[in-house]
Amino acid sequence: MSIRRYFSGVFTLLEFELRKVRHDSSQIWIRSVQPALWLLVFGEVFTQTKTFNTGPYTYLQFMTPGILAQSVMFVAIFYGITIVWERDLGILNKLLASPVPRSAIVIGKTLSAGLRGIFQAIVVIILALILQVKISLNPLHILGVLIIIVLLGMCFAGLSLTLASLLKTRERMMGIGQAITMPLFFASNAIYPISIMPTWLKAIATVNPLSYIVDALRALLVTGDFSKFPVDILAIAIATVVLVTVASLSFRRIVS
Repeated sequence: MSIRRYFSGVFTLLEFELRKVRHDSSQIWIRSVQPALWLLVFGEVFTQTKTFNTGPYTYLQFMTPGILAQSVMFVAIFYGITIVWERDLGILNKLLASPVPRSAIVIGKTLSAGLRGIFQAIVVIILALILQVKISLNPLHILGVLIIIVLLGMCFAGLSLTLASLLKTRERMMGIGQAITMPLFFASNAIYPISIMPTWLKAIATVNPLSYIVDALRALLVTGDFSKFPVDILAIAIATVVLVTVASLSFRRIVS
């Protein structure tokens, strides 16, 4: 298959997925409740208690990139449920019977998860501005944030598709999704600095891709410290490529 036909398949699937958002955008608003609660309740309370040393930045500034990453991760990690649903409706069988390679299907679907994450990110940024959280609105920084959000969505959607090919039921996907997201979130630097973690948790945070994602978002939106940025981007890119590749290899198993 030519490269042109390959990417034509990717963008056809991407357009199909985004059409669902246009017809039903209620999920974006419903999923905005959780980050709103984190910022309004958790953030405001811990700002007053001054539990964590966040340097020259307020706690709300510190946690906003973490809540942004969490919000997009939650959307992506449950993406596999839609694949199981499509399999039950017979849509997936038609896709697999088409001449589009499995990898193009997976890339198209994970990319759509990343683009859905952009809508979620915009909502969180607006919430932060309403709460008067000082974040950078530099156009280049915002562009960087959006690119990282797309990679974040692709990374965890790839993980979700891999799990869907192994678990094969919506009930199992719901259970394992909850079991994965919260440990990943709390074992990262999303809501507290890695420096205060016990040694064993620091080791987990070091290999947790969410830590690098939050670190990159924090540099772009809050601190402006890009000393670790190349390492963060490299770690995010490697995690995304690995998980999307594994999802492509295991994708056909979902219908077997």
